[in-house]
Amino acid sequence: MKKSLRDKKIIIVGAGFGGVRCALDLIAQKPPKTRIILISDKPHFEYNPTLYRAVTGRSPLEVCIPLEEIFKNKEIEVLEDFITEFDLKEKILKGKSGSRYSFDFLVLAMGSETAYFDIPGLKELSFGFKSIREALLLKKHFHELFTFYEKADLEEKVKAAHIVIVGGGATGVELAGELAVYTKRMAKNHNLDPSLITIDIIEAASRLLPALLKNISEKVESRLRELGVNVFLNRKVVKEEVEEVFLKDMELKTKTVIWTAGTRPNYLYTQIKGLDFDQNGRVKVNEFLEAEEFNDIFIIGDAAATTYSGMAQTAIHNGRYAAKIISRKIRSQSFFPYKDKKPAYAIPVGPSWAAVLIGPLRFYGRFGWLVRRLADLRYFLSILSFKKALLAFRTGKILWESCPICFND
Repeated sequence: MKKSLRDKKIIIVGAGFGGVRCALDLIAQKPPKTRIILISDKPHFEYNPTLYRAVTGRSPLEVCIPLEEIFKNKEIEVLEDFITEFDLKEKILKGKSGSRYSFDFLVLAMGSETAYFDIPGLKELSFGFKSIREALLLKKHFHELFTFYEKADLEEKVKAAHIVIVGGGATGVELAGELAVYTKRMAKNHNLDPSLITIDIIEAASRLLPALLKNISEKVESRLRELGVNVFLNRKVVKEEVEEVFLKDMELKTKTVIWTAGTRPNYLYTQIKGLDFDQNGRVKVNEFLEAEEFNDIFIIGDAAATTYSGMAQTAIHNGRYAAKIISRKIRSQSFFPYKDKKPAYAIPVGPSWAAVLIGPLRFYGRFGWLVRRLADLRYFLSILSFKKALLAFRTGKILWESCPICFND
């Protein structure tokens, strides 16, 4: 990557949807006399919308895209470090490596993390599902579990084949739909009766996808039931113990609880002096996405207290806006307040089926799935060259099984 010394230093912390978009737009806008630095604690970008596919036998290379590939031959410095100290008044950051980074403009795009809401046992015993590492751990767990219980008695097999997904939002729904098909095939490979597979999805609200229109929730619930998924609504998890999860009115025996029901802004935000937070733990920002009381320090993505915070599309929209404002500030040009943009939704539920909401338009089934896959390709094209984008997209069709039993399926 090319390195150039400039007068003004712009530092972006975090290489998720918002951070990557902000960096690419700043590079394209070429504000004069600037030095752009992207700091990430990982060498790759994770495309979370296809995370569920990495669990169910597809290549993880669709999810993980090296930052080197995204920023190759571009005017930016990409550094791998974990920022541990933030001094916003002095405009200094300190990394785990011991390096210190001064800045003129700062964009904080550190994303979110799993929230367990202090429910006993969940953090210690359940599987999270927010990163490629967690996805591959879950996949490994399934194969080890099914291999171990091939010769177990029926009661133990039933427990091993029972999967409980907590959270009826998009992540839980996507995972449930895909696992409904994948685990039956995997069970067959491991000499387990596929009819023993039981997948439950637990949602505290009165319907799945409570943030969306009611008829979309109903269509998605119907699709999950067609795939054999049990849907439990108006039920909250109260605690988890070894091989058992407790709801308010029932107990479920299982060796696999997957928690998708809560996130919160990255805990690092709470370590930064001077930030103010709303009731959801998100950072309060002014009309220009700057942290309150701190000019030239932008909060974007999941941690920003904006209307559609938590969506990848919102993080991208935030990143574009922050890049524009920084460029205009450096050029001493006028700038404009941030405006929320309503995101579209494309939620796959099992193979070749998706529910899509784009403004007033709604699509279901195979056509919805094609729209979703085109959205994936469009995103890859927005951050990679045509050839690399097509390669990243096509890797999603590659079977990737490390389990020797399932490898030859």
